[in-house]
Amino acid sequence: MPGRKAKVAKGGMRWPKYRHVIFDCDSTLTAVEGIDVLAEQAGRGEDVRRLTEAAMAGEVDLEDVYAERLRQIRPFKGDIAGLRQVYKDNAVPDAGPIIRLLQHLGHEVYVISGGLEEPVREFGISLGVPAHHIRAVGVEYDQLVGTWWSNDEDRGERYLDHAKDVLAASEGKAEIISELIGEQKGRTLLVGDGESDLLAGKTADLFVGFGGVTVRPNVREGAPVFIDSGGLAPIAPLATGPSAISRLAEPSQRALFSAGLEAIQTSVRFGDASLASRFEGALAMALMEGSL
Repeated sequence: MPGRKAKVAKGGMRWPKYRHVIFDCDSTLTAVEGIDVLAEQAGRGEDVRRLTEAAMAGEVDLEDVYAERLRQIRPFKGDIAGLRQVYKDNAVPDAGPIIRLLQHLGHEVYVISGGLEEPVREFGISLGVPAHHIRAVGVEYDQLVGTWWSNDEDRGERYLDHAKDVLAASEGKAEIISELIGEQKGRTLLVGDGESDLLAGKTADLFVGFGGVTVRPNVREGAPVFIDSGGLAPIAPLATGPSAISRLAEPSQRALFSAGLEAIQTSVRFGDASLASRFEGALAMALMEGSL
């Protein structure tokens, strides 16, 4: 039932392993929306923020506002490059550790974002995600505008257009998920905060809505699983199953995994009752087996 919290059940069953774990970037791995940051710097924060929220809430298609937001801002190349550090400075605290924990347990981790390619790629790499597992929206620059003749990246060329990328549309992430995963074996789990993630969740085997930065009602109500807490720790047991903690020897990783299990008990909503029951059963089995 909607809003149900996980609890230990008397029965027992296995929780499936989600080998491919896909993260959104803005408001998921980092606590900012990159284009909104650029808008604030350009003095267009309020106007652009309204467009961003309308797209994330599912009120308009992302494609309808993507180009408009960038036309209003017209950022320089240096401004966009500067988002790399903004992303890092505002990273969700356990984003890097969760990614490394998942990789340690044999999972493939990806970042698929409607953000701008260069800062998203560099931020993802800094978290430990391979470059070929990262997708975002490319940008074209007007080389006749700005200090293109100098080596000073402080300003550089000015934005001309964004690549005609499917990620600039609300339903584009589903296509990229299919492209990245291809014929690889294993289930997929997608984590994100916005409407485009909710729509792409239909392509993944499990969609987990993330409200640790911003709670969007459409995602909270539509996600099979929704994280109300401020961190990503619940993703570890949701992707691996509760018993995977027995495979962790490093104390910091065990502590992070345990924090995720605790958060699932208190701050994770299962909108699908069958999923809640299945996780409860897997947790009970892990307890009986002595994994926890």
